Amino acid sequence: MKILVVEDERKLADYLHKGLSEHSFVVDVARDGIDGKYLAIEGQYDLLILDIMLPGIDGLALLHAVRQVKATPILMLTARDRIEDRVHGLQQGADDYLVKPFAFSELL
Repeated sequence: MKILVVEDERKLADYLHKGLSEHSFVVDVARDGIDGKYLAIEGQYDLLILDIMLPGIDGLALLHAVRQVKATPILMLTARDRIEDRVHGLQQGADDYLVKPFAFSELL
């Protein structure tokens, strides 16, 4: 399974890359919304993991752009934890929404 992680926080992106790779996933990382959008649309991924608060293009705009051309499953992984944020992300087309901080086992 090939996963794209779009996360600007370097430590968390590295943690996700390492942890997912250790579970036999192929993982690419983009550190901003612009690179994330390009990779998500041009690449072939089985899952996208998107932060919302990204430089360049935020995660919700990236979600919208991907949904215009692909049906790739998308998990929002963000610190925005209000019910309204979760509902909005799901209404915009996310398949799931996980709030930071999270347990890695929950992500798996």
